[in-house]
Amino acid sequence: MRSFFAFANFHYMGQSILSDTELQHLLEDNDSSAFTILYDRYSNDIYAFLLRILKNPQISEDATQEVFTKIWINRGQLCEVRIFKAYLYTIARNHALTTLKLAFRDQTTTKDIFKSFISFRSSTEEDLLSKEYLSFVRRILATLPERTKEIFLLCREEGKSYEEVSQKMGISRNAVKNHMVHSMKVLRRVSEKELGISLTLLLAGITSTMY
Repeated sequence: MRSFFAFANFHYMGQSILSDTELQHLLEDNDSSAFTILYDRYSNDIYAFLLRILKNPQISEDATQEVFTKIWINRGQLCEVRIFKAYLYTIARNHALTTLKLAFRDQTTTKDIFKSFISFRSSTEEDLLSKEYLSFVRRILATLPERTKEIFLLCREEGKSYEEVSQKMGISRNAVKNHMVHSMKVLRRVSEKELGISLTLLLAGITSTMY
Protein backbone atom coordinates (compact mmCIF):
# COMPACT_ATOMS: atom_id res chain seq x y z
CA MET A 1 0.00 0.00 0.00
CA ARG A 2 1.32 3.43 -0.86
CA SER A 3 1.71 6.20 1.71
CA PHE A 4 -1.30 8.34 2.51
CA PHE A 5 -1.09 12.14 2.29
CA ALA A 6 1.98 14.14 3.17
CA PHE A 7 1.25 14.44 6.88
CA ALA A 8 4.03 15.36 9.28
CA ASN A 9 6.30 12.37 9.75
CA PHE A 10 6.44 12.33 13.51
CA HIS A 11 4.70 10.59 16.42
CA TYR A 12 4.41 11.61 20.00
CA MET A 13 6.62 9.43 22.15
CA GLY A 14 4.84 6.15 22.68
CA GLN A 15 1.82 7.30 20.66
CA SER A 16 1.91 4.30 18.35
CA ILE A 17 0.97 2.01 21.26
CA LEU A 18 -2.06 4.05 22.27
CA SER A 19 -5.50 2.46 22.01
CA ASP A 20 -7.89 3.25 19.20
CA THR A 21 -9.98 5.34 21.58
CA GLU A 22 -6.99 7.41 22.70
CA LEU A 23 -5.89 7.97 19.12
CA GLN A 24 -9.46 8.80 18.17
CA HIS A 25 -9.56 11.58 20.77
CA LEU A 26 -6.29 12.98 19.45
CA LEU A 27 -7.64 12.84 15.91
CA GLU A 28 -10.70 14.79 17.00
CA ASP A 29 -8.24 17.52 18.00
CA ASN A 30 -6.71 17.52 14.49
CA ASP A 31 -3.67 15.45 15.41
CA SER A 32 -2.42 14.26 12.02
CA SER A 33 0.12 11.87 13.54
CA ALA A 34 -2.72 10.05 15.35
CA PHE A 35 -4.45 9.75 11.99
CA THR A 36 -1.28 8.32 10.43
CA ILE A 37 -1.03 5.68 13.16
CA LEU A 38 -4.66 4.65 12.69
CA TYR A 39 -4.08 4.50 8.95
CA ASP A 40 -0.99 2.33 9.41
CA ARG A 41 -2.88 0.15 11.87
CA TYR A 42 -5.92 -0.54 9.69
CA SER A 43 -5.27 0.36 6.04
CA ASN A 44 -4.07 -3.10 5.01
CA ASP A 45 -7.05 -4.77 6.67
CA ILE A 46 -9.48 -2.33 5.05
CA TYR A 47 -7.81 -2.86 1.68
CA ALA A 48 -8.15 -6.66 2.03
CA PHE A 49 -11.79 -6.25 3.08
CA LEU A 50 -12.56 -4.06 0.06
CA LEU A 51 -10.64 -6.31 -2.32
CA ARG A 52 -12.81 -9.28 -1.36
CA ILE A 53 -15.84 -7.25 -2.38
CA LEU A 54 -14.62 -5.18 -5.32
CA LYS A 55 -12.32 -7.82 -6.85
CA ASN A 56 -10.01 -5.17 -8.33
CA PRO A 57 -6.69 -4.17 -6.70
CA GLN A 58 -6.57 -0.64 -8.08
CA ILE A 59 -10.20 0.14 -7.34
CA SER A 60 -9.79 -1.36 -3.86
CA GLU A 61 -6.68 0.71 -3.18
CA ASP A 62 -8.40 3.88 -4.34
CA ALA A 63 -11.42 2.99 -2.21
CA THR A 64 -9.16 2.50 0.82
CA GLN A 65 -7.75 6.00 0.36
CA GLU A 66 -11.27 7.38 0.01
CA VAL A 67 -12.43 5.64 3.19
CA PHE A 68 -9.62 7.19 5.21
CA THR A 69 -10.19 10.53 3.52
CA LYS A 70 -13.74 10.43 4.90
CA ILE A 71 -12.38 9.61 8.35
CA TRP A 72 -10.06 12.64 8.21
CA ILE A 73 -12.69 15.01 6.80
CA ASN A 74 -15.26 13.91 9.38
CA ARG A 75 -12.83 13.71 12.30
CA GLY A 76 -14.84 16.33 14.17
CA GLN A 77 -17.76 13.89 14.39
CA LEU A 78 -15.75 11.10 16.00
CA CYS A 79 -16.82 12.24 19.46
CA GLU A 80 -20.07 10.35 18.84
CA VAL A 81 -18.30 7.13 17.78
CA ARG A 82 -17.94 4.53 20.53
CA ILE A 83 -16.10 1.75 18.65
CA PHE A 84 -13.67 3.15 16.07
CA LYS A 85 -12.96 -0.17 14.36
CA ALA A 86 -16.65 -0.93 13.84
CA TYR A 87 -17.20 2.61 12.55
CA LEU A 88 -14.27 2.26 10.15
CA TYR A 89 -15.54 -1.02 8.70
CA THR A 90 -19.02 0.49 8.40
CA ILE A 91 -17.62 3.37 6.34
CA ALA A 92 -15.74 0.85 4.17
CA ARG A 93 -18.82 -1.35 3.75
CA ASN A 94 -21.02 1.58 2.72
CA HIS A 95 -18.37 2.92 0.34
CA ALA A 96 -17.99 -0.50 -1.29
CA LEU A 97 -21.73 -0.78 -1.76
CA THR A 98 -21.85 2.67 -3.37
CA THR A 99 -18.95 1.72 -5.63
CA LEU A 100 -20.72 -1.47 -6.69
CA LYS A 101 -23.91 0.41 -7.45
CA LEU A 102 -22.08 2.90 -9.63
CA ALA A 103 -20.03 0.23 -11.37
CA PHE A 104 -22.86 -2.14 -12.16
CA ARG A 105 -25.98 -0.02 -12.39
CA ASP A 106 -26.10 -0.58 -16.16
CA GLN A 107 -25.28 -4.29 -15.95
CA THR A 108 -27.38 -5.74 -13.18
CA THR A 109 -30.23 -4.94 -10.81
CA THR A 110 -29.89 -3.48 -7.34
CA LYS A 111 -31.18 -6.77 -5.98
CA ASP A 112 -28.34 -8.69 -7.62
CA ILE A 113 -25.81 -6.20 -6.29
CA PHE A 114 -27.08 -6.67 -2.75
CA LYS A 115 -26.98 -10.45 -3.12
CA SER A 116 -23.39 -10.26 -4.31
CA PHE A 117 -22.49 -7.88 -1.51
CA ILE A 118 -24.07 -10.05 1.20
CA SER A 119 -22.21 -13.13 -0.06
CA PHE A 120 -19.00 -11.74 1.46
CA ARG A 121 -20.38 -11.78 5.02
CA SER A 122 -18.61 -15.06 5.78
CA SER A 123 -15.18 -13.43 5.52
CA THR A 124 -12.96 -13.01 8.55
CA GLU A 125 -13.35 -9.25 8.41
CA GLU A 126 -17.12 -9.53 8.44
CA ASP A 127 -17.01 -12.00 11.33
CA LEU A 128 -14.96 -9.50 13.31
CA LEU A 129 -17.37 -6.72 12.45
CA SER A 130 -20.34 -8.87 13.47
CA LYS A 131 -18.69 -9.43 16.86
CA GLU A 132 -18.19 -5.68 17.25
CA TYR A 133 -21.86 -5.11 16.44
CA LEU A 134 -22.92 -7.86 18.84
CA SER A 135 -20.84 -6.34 21.63
CA PHE A 136 -22.44 -2.97 20.86
CA VAL A 137 -26.00 -4.38 21.04
CA ARG A 138 -25.27 -6.19 24.31
CA ARG A 139 -23.87 -3.01 25.82
CA ILE A 140 -27.00 -1.06 24.92
CA LEU A 141 -29.32 -3.83 26.10
CA ALA A 142 -27.55 -3.81 29.46
CA THR A 143 -28.80 -0.24 29.99
CA LEU A 144 -32.45 -1.23 29.53
CA PRO A 145 -34.82 -2.41 32.27
CA GLU A 146 -34.42 -6.15 32.90
CA ARG A 147 -37.89 -7.04 31.63
CA THR A 148 -37.43 -5.01 28.45
CA LYS A 149 -34.12 -6.73 27.81
CA GLU A 150 -35.63 -10.17 28.44
CA ILE A 151 -38.49 -9.51 26.03
CA PHE A 152 -36.11 -8.26 23.35
CA LEU A 153 -33.98 -11.41 23.62
CA LEU A 154 -37.02 -13.68 23.53
CA CYS A 155 -38.30 -12.00 20.39
CA ARG A 156 -34.97 -11.47 18.60
CA GLU A 157 -32.85 -14.37 19.86
CA GLU A 158 -35.45 -17.10 20.18
CA GLY A 159 -37.74 -15.78 17.47
CA LYS A 160 -40.84 -15.94 19.64
CA SER A 161 -43.97 -14.09 18.64
CA TYR A 162 -45.51 -11.35 20.78
CA GLU A 163 -48.30 -13.77 21.66
CA GLU A 164 -45.85 -16.47 22.78
CA VAL A 165 -43.89 -13.99 24.93
CA SER A 166 -47.16 -12.68 26.34
CA GLN A 167 -48.15 -16.16 27.50
CA LYS A 168 -44.67 -17.00 28.80
CA MET A 169 -44.37 -13.83 30.88
CA GLY A 170 -47.99 -13.47 31.91
CA ILE A 171 -48.43 -9.99 30.46
CA SER A 172 -50.58 -8.62 27.66
CA ARG A 173 -49.51 -8.77 24.03
CA ASN A 174 -49.72 -4.98 23.93
CA ALA A 175 -47.29 -4.76 26.85
CA VAL A 176 -44.83 -6.98 24.97
CA LYS A 177 -45.16 -4.74 21.92
CA ASN A 178 -44.53 -1.62 23.99
CA HIS A 179 -41.35 -3.10 25.48
CA MET A 180 -40.11 -4.01 21.98
CA VAL A 181 -40.93 -0.58 20.58
CA HIS A 182 -38.97 1.02 23.42
CA SER A 183 -35.90 -1.20 23.01
CA MET A 184 -35.86 -0.75 19.23
CA LYS A 185 -36.12 3.04 19.59
CA VAL A 186 -33.15 3.07 21.95
CA LEU A 187 -31.06 0.83 19.70
CA ARG A 188 -31.98 2.86 16.62
CA ARG A 189 -31.06 6.17 18.22
CA VAL A 190 -27.74 4.97 19.63
CA SER A 191 -26.69 3.01 16.53
CA GLU A 192 -27.28 6.03 14.30
CA LYS A 193 -25.46 8.32 16.72
CA GLU A 194 -22.46 6.15 17.63
CA LEU A 195 -22.00 3.94 14.55
CA GLY A 196 -23.57 6.08 11.87
CA ILE A 197 -25.73 3.22 10.58
CA SER A 198 -29.40 2.34 10.65
CA LEU A 199 -30.79 -0.22 13.08
CA THR A 200 -31.64 -2.46 10.13
CA LEU A 201 -27.99 -2.61 9.04
CA LEU A 202 -26.85 -3.12 12.62
CA LEU A 203 -29.11 -6.12 13.20
CA ALA A 204 -28.41 -7.49 9.72
CA GLY A 205 -24.70 -7.39 10.55
CA ILE A 206 -25.20 -9.85 13.39
CA THR A 207 -25.79 -13.47 12.43
CA SER A 208 -28.52 -15.23 14.38
CA THR A 209 -26.08 -17.87 15.64
CA MET A 210 -24.05 -15.21 17.41
CA TYR A 211 -26.81 -14.00 19.75
